[in-house]
Amino acid sequence: MTERKARPVNGEAEEPLAVGTPEVPQAPAGEAGQAAPAGGEEVAGTAVPTVEELTAELARYKAEAEQHWQQFLHAAADLENYKKQAARAREEAVERTRRAMLAVILSVVDNIERALEYSGQSDAAASIVEGIRMTHRQVLELLANMGVRPFETVGKPFDARYHDAVEVVSASAEHPSGTVVAEVQRGYLIGDEVLRPARVRVAREG
Repeated sequence: MTERKARPVNGEAEEPLAVGTPEVPQAPAGEAGQAAPAGGEEVAGTAVPTVEELTAELARYKAEAEQHWQQFLHAAADLENYKKQAARAREEAVERTRRAMLAVILSVVDNIERALEYSGQSDAAASIVEGIRMTHRQVLELLANMGVRPFETVGKPFDARYHDAVEVVSASAEHPSGTVVAEVQRGYLIGDEVLRPARVRVAREG
């Protein structure tokens, strides 16, 4: 490195700097003479993958993508089969219910026809009434087998979940306010749920 002279003081002329020989920083010890990486094959200690390696990696990704696609197709097929099975099961359940209801109706028709066979006899009225009673009993038994049963309402506290008030009457000592006085139409349960609420008369003060 060129040594710089001290700046003159007390009006002395300044000696010009030497030109034509610019200062060049010297490389640190040990770096001089080292060759640059050839062809970019290695940068900062990281090896650049070769074409063969990239081709193998691409083939591996393609194989994984194909595998995932096949899995998706199988899952979609399974879902479609499940939908078809569920629809078929629902249709079969509807068909069983329809046949059960038709069997109930046919039983009622049979009993009515038996009652009508006795209509020409002297005790026809009694025979018809007995036929109606037998039909009523048989229908209730069939409904019970299907999980349907009536429930009591008279004397019970009014409950909008089970009762449909069609008339309000004055409360009395026998029927306090808020209780069901009479039943206009019977209510039915299916399982623990209300199939049809009972239509009732309800007592109320004043």
